Amino acid sequence: MKVTERIIVALDLQAEDKLLGLLAKVPELSHVKVGMELFYSLGPDLVKMLKDRGLKVFLDLKIHDIPNTAYGAVNTLSRLGCDMLNVHCAGGLAMMQRAREALVGETKLIGVTQLTSIDQEAMNQQLRIQGSVEEVVLQYAALAKEAGLHGVVCSPKEAAAIKSRLGKEFLAVTPGVRPMGSETGDQKRISTPAEAIKAGSDYLVIGRPITQSSDPQRVFNEILSEIEVAL
Repeated sequence: MKVTERIIVALDLQAEDKLLGLLAKVPELSHVKVGMELFYSLGPDLVKMLKDRGLKVFLDLKIHDIPNTAYGAVNTLSRLGCDMLNVHCAGGLAMMQRAREALVGETKLIGVTQLTSIDQEAMNQQLRIQGSVEEVVLQYAALAKEAGLHGVVCSPKEAAAIKSRLGKEFLAVTPGVRPMGSETGDQKRISTPAEAIKAGSDYLVIGRPITQSSDPQRVFNEILSEIEVAL
């Protein structure tokens, strides 16, 4: 895998002109994340447009529904040709198994464990999920592997434990990555790019530090350099 492919730039934008502007400013960008904000704004044709430009696409729609509905959603979305797609592990084993059966083509399916905006207190007190964040993430990740998924979305802080327990081939896709000096925003469980790579993260999902920068190419290059040193 090229080092540039390990950075998945989250295109948290709403307008096509802003999207095209960013792509022009960062020509080395090779892997992008399309979330709800952009997908709901521009629709399925967006995936084809990005693929036609030679980009890898992680379609981040976090499917979470009954097994039959999840099957239909994954079957439809994987036909768009995206490289990666996700479901919520909280949907349970049966849902994830049905979603895995629905895959078409080469799309990889990963499971969302706990959002990186959730910390220990919020998980225990608000969501009423007991245990430590790492324990819950590992349990969800184990269910995802049992269901046949290719990996999970987790924070870098859980990546090492997931690799140790579930194997190096089981993907750890990590948001919550912030270069030194960047604002944390609504993220709680965060790490720097170097820390994430050393922990075992396969892909780093980074959005606002790049997309909201006045010089996104410079920030992208700085992250690349930090990854290269950590590898």
